[in-house]
Amino acid sequence: MKNLLILLIAVLATTTIASAQQAQRFTATKANEYGLAYTLPNTVIDITIEAEFTREEPGEFYKYALKYLNVSDPITETTLSASVKSVIITTRGIADPEKRYIITLKSNQAPYIILGEENIPLAINSEKTFHVQQPQLPVAHNADPTPLQTEAARQVITQEMLQSHSSAKRAELAAEQIYNLRQSRTDLITGQADQMPPDGDAMKLIMDNIEAQEEALMAMFVGTKSSYTEVRTFTINPNEDINKQIIARISTVNGIVEPNDLSGFPVYISLKEINRGEMPVNEKGETLKFPKGGIAYTIPGQAQVTVSAQGKEFANNVVDLAQLGIVYGMAPSNFTDKKAPVYLLFDPTTGAAAEVGPASK
Repeated sequence: MKNLLILLIAVLATTTIASAQQAQRFTATKANEYGLAYTLPNTVIDITIEAEFTREEPGEFYKYALKYLNVSDPITETTLSASVKSVIITTRGIADPEKRYIITLKSNQAPYIILGEENIPLAINSEKTFHVQQPQLPVAHNADPTPLQTEAARQVITQEMLQSHSSAKRAELAAEQIYNLRQSRTDLITGQADQMPPDGDAMKLIMDNIEAQEEALMAMFVGTKSSYTEVRTFTINPNEDINKQIIARISTVNGIVEPNDLSGFPVYISLKEINRGEMPVNEKGETLKFPKGGIAYTIPGQAQVTVSAQGKEFANNVVDLAQLGIVYGMAPSNFTDKKAPVYLLFDPTTGAAAEVGPASK
């Protein structure tokens, strides 16, 4: 009951400080019996998958690509394909309800603790917090317009092409326009055009328009390809080794889906323990005991995380995991010393002691 009272009083006696993690400062005072409460984290692994989806469609005149343009491999049917483009592995901490601690820091210098979300400790005796560097995550992109979806595609359709009911005749007219555009480009480059552009900007504008019209006409023969990407993050909270567990599937129809959706091919995750955190030892090799009333922190272990799909490995990271570690502690006297108190920065991902130094007075 006394510990519960201390916890409740400490929560009420908070002062919010500016932080992206909604951090709060809790001060050890007589009002809360100099008690401060916090919860060490477990480490979860976020797997961010970027998948690319491609649609290929034949052009109206694909049957005539070889005859008029000497193109032997036009797209002849509509196809959909999907692939994994990238995988990013990141970690973050979530509160472990089995690792709740109340510490007593009695001192005239009013020791304090900075807590982040879910009561996870960030720092003691310092408003500076440990910055966890995270990689930049991919962003989903829509498909760009194909050459047949541009204004240039509307410009190249002549009245004669619109009036013709023969696909062969329309293909012949389209091919003629391609060769005319190429001749116009050559004339402009060599300076033999009847009307040359007045300046470089005008020249670029005309050349870009010719290129766009040619691409639109060529697409009528060779077909179009358009791609877009999707991004989705999946989270695991590992407590043991994992061998090729399906974490997601990639479907050409439904995108990035859950593992139980059999419409796509699987993305696998494997996790292998590398080492476990161990209690520190003294110079004689004797295991040190947890100090009385100690400030608890985690000595994490490490694991290797691999993500693969379609026989290819896309990510392979070594990560620190609180679950593979042990909890040790620093003596409270380090933080209440009148002459040389120290500060402690926690790693919010694992609860590890990331930095220790003399506290500012």
